[in-house]
Amino acid sequence: MAITHKGLVAMLTTARPSLSDEYALQTIDMFPYWENYIGVPITQAMVDKGYDRYQYNGELYKIVQPHTPQTDWTPDTQKALWTKVSLEEWPEWVPPTGAQDAYDTGAKVTYKGEKYISQIDGNTTEPGTDVRWWIEA
Repeated sequence: MAITHKGLVAMLTTARPSLSDEYALQTIDMFPYWENYIGVPITQAMVDKGYDRYQYNGELYKIVQPHTPQTDWTPDTQKALWTKVSLEEWPEWVPPTGAQDAYDTGAKVTYKGEKYISQIDGNTTEPGTDVRWWIEA
């Protein structure tokens, strides 16, 4: 039995939520465009089912918290709502906007050319300010 284009699209859409970030970045075109969801609530139920990654400007973003996308809340500017999907071991430190995007124990970041590891959960402090929160690697 041959698989039709429509059948293949349905299979890929069903598999999309279970893809690792590594494979998702290799198949970014399988993910919906953020622009198509402006004004459409992205609910916790959608996130729970794995529909939490969307593409924007050629990059893949993951939802931090459910919301209704707005034209002025783009994934690249709203850190409280979106995080860029990345496989970088030492990504650049981004100041957290609150508990939803704070760094947990063991999180690795690069800041001002140095590498740091978070020593606490819910870390919102700037790396390099106190070894109780970040230790230089």
